[in-house]
Amino acid sequence: MLLKPLHLLTLKAVVRSGSFAVAARDLGYTASAISQQISALEKETGLVLFEREAHGIRATAAAHRLVDLGARVLAALDDLDQQVRELATGATGRLRLGSFPTAGVKLVPSALSAAAETRPRAQIQLEEGEPEELVAALGTGELDVALVYEYGLSPRQWPDGLTRHHLLREDLVLLRARDSGLSAQLPHLSRARWITSREGTAGALSLVRLCAAAGFDAEIAFRSNNYDVVRELVSAGLGVAVVPALGHAPSEGIEATRLTQRAAHREVMALHRSENSNPLLAAMLAALRRAVPAGEPFLHPAGPE
Repeated sequence: MLLKPLHLLTLKAVVRSGSFAVAARDLGYTASAISQQISALEKETGLVLFEREAHGIRATAAAHRLVDLGARVLAALDDLDQQVRELATGATGRLRLGSFPTAGVKLVPSALSAAAETRPRAQIQLEEGEPEELVAALGTGELDVALVYEYGLSPRQWPDGLTRHHLLREDLVLLRARDSGLSAQLPHLSRARWITSREGTAGALSLVRLCAAAGFDAEIAFRSNNYDVVRELVSAGLGVAVVPALGHAPSEGIEATRLTQRAAHREVMALHRSENSNPLLAAMLAALRRAVPAGEPFLHPAGPE
């Protein structure tokens, strides 16, 4: 036996009002439709729910008991309906965000804080990785949104089916120890020792191309994907480096100069699958845009989309 919630609602209305006609008016049905639903419920349960009298109806003890038993079911359905509405509007639910490390430091905390204020009951998970790893996770559905980057001198080919939202443009910044006496002009740094990211990374390739355009091959002394390490090596006078603005933190021991060469920048964007229907997606993108620092040197927020 599978009772229909609609029939239980109708029974409750009829028992409360004591009239098929009044219940029909309250529920927006005809009296005939109400009578048919009660007859169907009686047939389904095998119970006599109303005694038909000359001037009306009288609910039986079985009807009152069925209303009491059905109250828990109807309350659970109301709760389910409310939760479904909240899930559909993004008030609740889950979103999985991926980020590369420097954005994880400079952008993600503010974005997550803003998202938590507007969607306090939503669950947002964070994963960290390099763009190639994050894009692969988007493709398999492990992530909903990924923060990625693209160097002007090392453009990427993004897979089909992804939508891009540009968040900011970072200048590339030349870092030198403040007392090094080294020039701020790339062509004058042909004999300098260089610090860059791991071989094969977009940052390392961008440095090679910058130096080649300045007329020399960079002598790489140290490699690290950790910009804290890069800055400490520069501050210790062990070499010079070019880092994107998100990888730079002002320091008394370091002199930072924006590079003016063509394409000396890095674009930061949010990617998601074009068909992603997660109701939290729009709120997360808005939070990421608001998290972009305004008025900071070397950082240029993207305009409104």
